[in-house]
Amino acid sequence: MKTEAARMGQGNQGGAGRNPAETGARVEADAEAHSWTNAEPNARMEQVLERPNLMRAYQRVVSNKGAAGVDQMPTTALKGHLQQHWPTVRERLLAGRYHPQPIRRVSIPKPQGGERVLGIPTVQDRLIQQALHQVLSPMLEPTFSDHSYGFRPGRSAHQAVKAMQQHINEGHRWVVDLDLAQFFDRVNHDVLMSLLARRITDRRILTLIRRYLEAGMLDGGVVSPRREGTPQGGPLSPLLSNVLLTELDRELERRGHRFCRYADDCNIYVRSKRAGHRIMASLTHYLETHLRLKINTEKSAVDRPWRRSYLGYSVSWHKQVRLRIAPKSLKAHQAKLRQLLRRSRGRSLLTTIQHLNPVLRGWANYYRLTDSKRSVEAMDGWVRRRLRLILWRQWKRVHTRARNLMRLGLVEERAWKSATNGRGPWWNSGASHMNAALPKKVFNRLSLVSLLDTMTRLQSQP
Repeated sequence: MKTEAARMGQGNQGGAGRNPAETGARVEADAEAHSWTNAEPNARMEQVLERPNLMRAYQRVVSNKGAAGVDQMPTTALKGHLQQHWPTVRERLLAGRYHPQPIRRVSIPKPQGGERVLGIPTVQDRLIQQALHQVLSPMLEPTFSDHSYGFRPGRSAHQAVKAMQQHINEGHRWVVDLDLAQFFDRVNHDVLMSLLARRITDRRILTLIRRYLEAGMLDGGVVSPRREGTPQGGPLSPLLSNVLLTELDRELERRGHRFCRYADDCNIYVRSKRAGHRIMASLTHYLETHLRLKINTEKSAVDRPWRRSYLGYSVSWHKQVRLRIAPKSLKAHQAKLRQLLRRSRGRSLLTTIQHLNPVLRGWANYYRLTDSKRSVEAMDGWVRRRLRLILWRQWKRVHTRARNLMRLGLVEERAWKSATNGRGPWWNSGASHMNAALPKKVFNRLSLVSLLDTMTRLQSQP
């Protein structure tokens, strides 16, 4: 790492067989002599290519792993590639002559159905984008709105959900739920570049960003040019989306609205249905004329917050707003677990639980804000039933089922009666004999993550 970091920082030849300590000392002396800590605005590219910045970017790209781009180079091959080619790449970047490779098109399923298109850059381009992000983000962050929570340091979806709850608690019990139609695919390049040009004066960086925006997309062996969009998959895309949508934030602030925005997911909270429809109409016009964006009329609505969802959460309301997990989020989680468990039929119960636990732990952490425990308890029970189902199917024969039920504590008569009942696997997985043989305490001993227990513990922490 130290060798290729030194080469990236300097762009000099050699380094592959050089003493690492000697190389590091030489690079540090060079960096000290040409410090860009107080870089002039038109020298941002030199700041991007500083050794410490490149080293951080390299470590981030390698630790993230990720799929290969059009050149099929994995992150594990990046070190050797940079040792050989970085001096030339660096020279082109400094001269403003660098051209990114096309991005690779990948489609992934959305939790609620449909597909999301990703554009995967090569690992070299991911490194350059990450280095750009690390320099541009601190410069652009102060220009972003306090009501924007997505893809920003020190901000999170939980903060957006709590802000939503506060707006409703304060009497704004109508929501203008905006869904931008295929936002990342429809970002207008000219609008975005004009906004960036207000904040960035180094023409080389502006030219490079436009080239990344316009890099062709490889699909089925054919490279298609792109005239709009900033496809998800590269480190720069979230930052660029915030630059564009900050214009929407400032317009909402100018009008005095209460709102929360997480990436392209924006909700505005008002006191009446009439006000909501007025805002929906005016924002539709503003987005189309000023930002060249369209609202998805099928998914957007003016409605009560408890009939909508935001970032996977919904609310119930009587005297006070209480957070709950949105029903479609529960269904999406069940579908993900069902798929995971379907691949576990040939594994031992312990191995299956080990594969399941990280997913359960992550889900419990994200939804720990929920005030409603009934759905979480039901999900715990459903997971245990699915695990009992796997075991029942693995046992297959009648005598194997009877023997295992006896081994787990059932008396012989009940074990044989249960094993020969003629019912299907799903019925048996929820029947009293399987609950008696494999109660919750057995799964606790096997270290199965309990969603309810994990959420309760997380909520008790300061």
